[in-house]
Amino acid sequence: MSTSRPARGRDPRGMRVVVTGASGTFGRAIGARLSGLGARVVGLDVAPRPDDPVDVLPCDLTDDDAVPAAAAAAIERLGGLDLLVNNAGIGGPAPAELPPGDEVRRQLDINLLGAWRVTSACVDALTESRGRVVMLSSRMAVMQLPLAAAYGASKRALVAYADALRLEIGTHVGVTCVYPSAVRSPIHDSTAAAGLSLEGVSRYEPLDGVVDAVLRAALSRRPRRDVATTRRGAAEFFLARHLPALTDRIVARAFAERVRSGAFTGAEPAAGVVRRHAGRP
Repeated sequence: MSTSRPARGRDPRGMRVVVTGASGTFGRAIGARLSGLGARVVGLDVAPRPDDPVDVLPCDLTDDDAVPAAAAAAIERLGGLDLLVNNAGIGGPAPAELPPGDEVRRQLDINLLGAWRVTSACVDALTESRGRVVMLSSRMAVMQLPLAAAYGASKRALVAYADALRLEIGTHVGVTCVYPSAVRSPIHDSTAAAGLSLEGVSRYEPLDGVVDAVLRAALSRRPRRDVATTRRGAAEFFLARHLPALTDRIVARAFAERVRSGAFTGAEPAAGVVRRHAGRP
């Protein structure tokens, strides 16, 4: 798995780029960095902001009809497409033991199917330019954390989608998954509000490192399959892929310590976890 910066890569100047979730924390940083390097960037976002660093078109990624139209408008504005960054994503509380409800469906629809819709609308333009697709996955695609089953499932499924896409169009289009860990952003607000914060279980990393990893994926001379955002992330990826039982024990131990500390006391979605741990000898 790559963590190093390519010594010599593709020239970003004039590169035609679409970034989804372009008005969010990651999207704004990615768009600004690429634009600063000379790329031409158009974003897609359900709620564009007046201070966005790049031009952003409004688009609801859950709308089957709106996505192809917005993607076509972005490609027309750019005069083609060399790079698609599927960055849009949401998180939220979703314990695996509870029935899937609206929150679970919303995360799967945006994180997985949103990327699928946009990519399918861009395949022809990317094929014509021999372009790249970069998927913002997550460390949780390989190392699941408790109380966030929907997010982990959506990101693992996104990797499976990227693998299938690579087999289908990889002769003409590079497909790379990038695996950030946690970065402080509003994506964690709903989980914290539900009393399910995993502070102490997941270690935060800087946003700049995530942007650097996206650029490595986008600008490397040859497409890379998987790119970690930190050396620690690369080690976690390796352990999760090759020693999954060990990583399960590591996460379970850290989670148990957090439960015993009272971090989830009073949080209704975690009531089962708290009860089971309280009943252990």
